[in-house]
Amino acid sequence: MTTSNDLKTVISQEYAGRISGASSCCDTDESCNASYPVEVLDSMPEGVVSFGCGTPTTIGSLKPGEWVLDLGSGAGLDCFLAAREVGPQGRVIGVDFTPAMLERANENREKLGLNNVEFRMGDIESLPVEANSIDVILSNCVINLAPDKDAVFREAFRVLRSGGRLMVSDIVLTRPATGEEIRDMALLTGCISGSLPAEEYVGKVESAGFVDARWAGDPPTDDTRFWFSASITATKP
Repeated sequence: MTTSNDLKTVISQEYAGRISGASSCCDTDESCNASYPVEVLDSMPEGVVSFGCGTPTTIGSLKPGEWVLDLGSGAGLDCFLAAREVGPQGRVIGVDFTPAMLERANENREKLGLNNVEFRMGDIESLPVEANSIDVILSNCVINLAPDKDAVFREAFRVLRSGGRLMVSDIVLTRPATGEEIRDMALLTGCISGSLPAEEYVGKVESAGFVDARWAGDPPTDDTRFWFSASITATKP
């Protein structure tokens, strides 16, 4: 039987391998829909790759001076884009539990000379972040990998200030994954079978205390796949 810790180890090893190859999952994976403008990617160091399924920094407007937290920050791309928006008076914190990702992210931060970004080792189910300290939480195709999504959303609620926004890009499902699909490590680490149907996903966000939770996306129109990329937004009252 695979435990939560076993699963996290497998996921960390999988993404450590991906970052060592310095290639984006979106080069080959049709489940991804990361549509960063070419000029944005061209402005980044070579090692800034994306393993995401969207562009969460575009879900809502980030304001100068805001504090932003990125859950599963990877090589740092969304953190660096957020840093431009919040400016020198703002702060961006990235949390990831894969050492190779954190090492790459810090290398990229130094190349970009950003003083308003930091990266912390941590689990998104138990964030190394103070309560009521964050204005906006971003996450890009990561929460689907977390074994305990209720804990993720409770932690997100804890660290956000009142009025804080949750702005997530993630893979959601058109139906629950079968037991066989969940046991398929390629589907699981590929950000698919560990996720939830869209309405259930939003329901967990609401259960954590958020209001105005909603999703937006384009479900597949045929039965060739049971997943799609969605934007999920909510607010802490």
